[in-house]
Amino acid sequence: MAGRGDPPEGPVPDPGGGEDEYRSVVFDESFVRAARLQEFSAEERMGEHSQAVRPRSTWEAGSGSRQAVLLVLVILLAFGTAIYLGVRNPYQPPMDQRAEPLRITLVPLAPQDPVAGGEPAQLFARSPAAAHRSGAAGINLPVTGRTTHFSESQVVTALTIAKDYLVASSLEPEVLAGVTVRPARLLLDPDQLAQFDRSVESSLDDGRHAVSGWLVRFDPAKAALADPSVRVQGTLRFAETGTDMLEVTADHTFTYALRPAASGPGPVGQASLFTVHREMHFRFDREDLRMHRAELLTSTVEAGPQACGADTSGSFRPLLAGERTSASGDPTVTDPYATGRPAVSSLCGTLAPSAQPSL
Repeated sequence: MAGRGDPPEGPVPDPGGGEDEYRSVVFDESFVRAARLQEFSAEERMGEHSQAVRPRSTWEAGSGSRQAVLLVLVILLAFGTAIYLGVRNPYQPPMDQRAEPLRITLVPLAPQDPVAGGEPAQLFARSPAAAHRSGAAGINLPVTGRTTHFSESQVVTALTIAKDYLVASSLEPEVLAGVTVRPARLLLDPDQLAQFDRSVESSLDDGRHAVSGWLVRFDPAKAALADPSVRVQGTLRFAETGTDMLEVTADHTFTYALRPAASGPGPVGQASLFTVHREMHFRFDREDLRMHRAELLTSTVEAGPQACGADTSGSFRPLLAGERTSASGDPTVTDPYATGRPAVSSLCGTLAPSAQPSL
């Protein structure tokens, strides 16, 4: 190890082999270069400098400061590069897509025979709805799993929102009676609210603005519920249609027991059954799942018994017990209890006799 007076490279060997009495005060060139103070030259001392020495710059003093500065520059360069690549990254998260307008198809089903009447319990027992569950219990979630880009919990959320919409638009007593539309409206994507509100305010059978495509409600001047328990049967299916999109298909049949609307004192008329087959396609992006809302793509509704030519865009006008009408021009009968089949393509269908309660 060098002594206190030795230069950084160690003591300088004596060429004569003897002891140098000035050895402790002899400084070689490397020692001078490493010094933190440097004496001014004679010419510099003749100037205005009052000090005999000047401090050497940090950069000249050693490599430690240079390494620190270089390290800071490297960090700043890496940080700036990361920000630049983040801004220029072409794989940005997808933007929230605007919802498309709902496409609606309404098909009234005309009966071939007079509508059967009786008490609600007896009618249900003699109809295809006998084994169906009541209310929301009839809308069952399927066995789920994750998709390529959505977790199992996200799939369950999409199915739950679809079920909530079916309950709000098909089973709420005040919605069925035409008192309110709020439960269904609260579950819609904001981009579809203008179309929904226009449908409510001015319903038209134009494939876009029929209230009956959004929800089930009956003309309060024509019919009312005879039994609050609505029979329900159907399926829910899901599929991933994009990295940021889930679709759910709901295919359900709802069976209602109705009576003639109250018109004053007197005996209450017999009940009859009214069947609505709804096939609805829902679409969800990640924002919809987070906000618990749905976008409706298509709604196909087959409902009867109704008369062909009746305007059912604003509300259904059922044929009640004992009423009849001429059958539709379509010779093919339609069974609203048969799910998973193509919808009727005509403007009016013929209600299958098997869909009515047996005598």
